[in-house]
Amino acid sequence: MDWFSANASAINAIASVLTLFVWLFYAQLLYAGYKRQRRPRILINRGRGKDIHSLCIISNMSAESIYVQGIVAVLETSDGELKLDISEYQQSEDEDRQRYQTHQGPLESGDYLHVDTFHDIVRRVAGAHHIDLDGYRPRGDVSFQSLEIRLLSIYGPEDRPIGARRRFLFEDDGQACSIRPTTLDTQRLNSAQERRMIQRWMRELET
Repeated sequence: MDWFSANASAINAIASVLTLFVWLFYAQLLYAGYKRQRRPRILINRGRGKDIHSLCIISNMSAESIYVQGIVAVLETSDGELKLDISEYQQSEDEDRQRYQTHQGPLESGDYLHVDTFHDIVRRVAGAHHIDLDGYRPRGDVSFQSLEIRLLSIYGPEDRPIGARRRFLFEDDGQACSIRPTTLDTQRLNSAQERRMIQRWMRELET
C-alpha cells in the first residue's frame, strides 16, 4: 500500500493513457462500421444458370438506395470493343405495337433488377454495330471474347456518381457457350479517379 501511495500519480497517468487508447480503439471500430455502412455495395452476377442464356442480374446491397443512370455493355471482339447503352430497350407486343422499357430509376436497398439474358445483350450490341449472328456466334471472321457490364449510378444523398463493373468470358466448346466471371466479386468504382472515369462514361452516353 505504501508503494501505491508513493506512486499514485504515475499509476493514475498510466491508467489515463490506457483508458484513452481503449476509447480510441472503440472510436475506430465505430467509425469503420459507419464507413462500411455508408459505402455502396453493388453486385453484378449471373442468374438462372451459367450459360449465355442466363440472366444478368444487378443487386443493390448498399445501406441506401441508388439511382441507376445508365447500364453499358462492352463487347470485346477480335476487332476491338463494341459499346452500347442498354438502359432502355424496345419490347415487341405484336407487329403493330412496340413497348419501351427502361432500367433507369431508383433501386432500393436489397432490391435487384435483371437487365436481360446475356445472349440478348450480346445480340443487341452486335445488332447496333451491324454484326450478323448465327445463334450466339458472329458470322464471318469476327469472334467474341468477353462481355463487360458497367453500372453508372448515384448513391443516396451523394452528388458525385459511383459505378460498378464486372467482366464475363465466353467459353464456347462448339456446342454450347458458357460465361464465366473473371473476378470473384464485382469491382466497385467509387474512388476520386474512378468517379471521374464514370463522369466521362456518362458524357459518352449523352453524345
